[in-house]
This record gives sequence, C-alpha cells and structure tokens, in this order.
Amino acid sequence: MEKTPNKYEYAYRDSKPRYHHPYLMTPLLEILSAHSQAGAAQTRVLDLGCGNGSLTHLVAQHGYEVVGLDSSEQGIAIARESFPDCKFIEADIYDLPDAGLINSFDIVMAVEVIEHLFYPKELVRYAQKCLKPNGYLILSTPYHGYLKNLMLAASGKMDEHFTVLWDMGHVKFFSVPTLSTLLKSEGYTDISFRFAGRLPYLWKSMLCSCKPS
Repeated sequence: MEKTPNKYEYAYRDSKPRYHHPYLMTPLLEILSAHSQAGAAQTRVLDLGCGNGSLTHLVAQHGYEVVGLDSSEQGIAIARESFPDCKFIEADIYDLPDAGLINSFDIVMAVEVIEHLFYPKELVRYAQKCLKPNGYLILSTPYHGYLKNLMLAASGKMDEHFTVLWDMGHVKFFSVPTLSTLLKSEGYTDISFRFAGRLPYLWKSMLCSCKPS
C-alpha cells in the first residue's frame, strides 16, 4: 500500500507550542499527576498525535517519560531535531501498534487529536492496546454543548466555527454525552471530565480521563 502523499499531511513548520497549550497545560498536568502512582517508577506516557513534539517535551519537563507518536513525517522530523529528550515514532493509529508499545504505558494522552479523525474509535482502541493494566487514557477535544452552540448560532459564527475550508481541520464535534458514549462503547469506565478556556459552558475544550474495564 502506498503511503499518503506528504502534501496531505497535517502541516508543521516549526517546533513552537500550539495555540491550545496555554489553557490546557494546567488541567492536563493535574490529571496526569492524579493518575501517576506515588512511589512507583517514572510514569510512562504515550502522546498520540504528538505533531511537532512541543507538548510531548513540555510534559517530559515535569518528570514523565514521554514517547510521542504521529503519522506526520514532517512533524516527527521536527520533533526529533528539536526535542532529543523524548523518543518519537512515526506511525499511524489506524495500524496495529509495534510490539514494543503494547501494554507499555501507564498513561496514554491524545490532546486535541480525536476531532481530526474520520474513525475516532480507532484512537481509543489503539490506546487500549498500549496501556498497562490499570492505565488511564486522557483525551482533550473542543467542547460542544447546548449553550455554546446556541451562542454560536445567535452570534452568526456557525460557519466560522464549523468551517469546511480548513484543510486537515475538525471533522468530529464532541459533547460530553457523545464522547462518553464512544468511550463506553469501547469498554472504558471511570470516565470523568474537566473543562478549560473561556467561561463556564462556553469552554474552549474539555479534558476526559478514563480507563479500560
């Protein structure tokens, strides 16, 4: 099977942090800390959809052993050059994980990734294969709820928010119930949510932690 041409990959031009990092880092680090076993060996984290590696690096700076994985050849090349403190793997979540990744991580995280996938269940299935027993999956994705959608409609910003003109943009739009339903359908339990950015019920993103049953 031929590899997807590079021109259709998500574009990364440098190693700068992404726009969502400032409002996601604090709750993300708090959730990571809550699911790290006190007194145990260094917590191993797999960053699915790591892109240019900037978030992988930021998390590693807080004492975690982090491996970044992305299908973007360009993104992984930038990550490897810019952040030698972390390991980066070019791979696709639609393929089976390499043997070295299976049951190898205490935590798998995917930050602002799942909304870009035509088949989002494949991400949580991939994560499940990579997690150790009692491991946790942490997801973040833009928040959608009744009040936020109502405000978008009232302000005339629906076309801008749900734009079809952003190549490699968002193709799935999750609410708390829809993301919960997806996770439950794949056998995840202990599902909890936090929210980040902007005002209550107009949040920019939601963060979800859960574990395989």
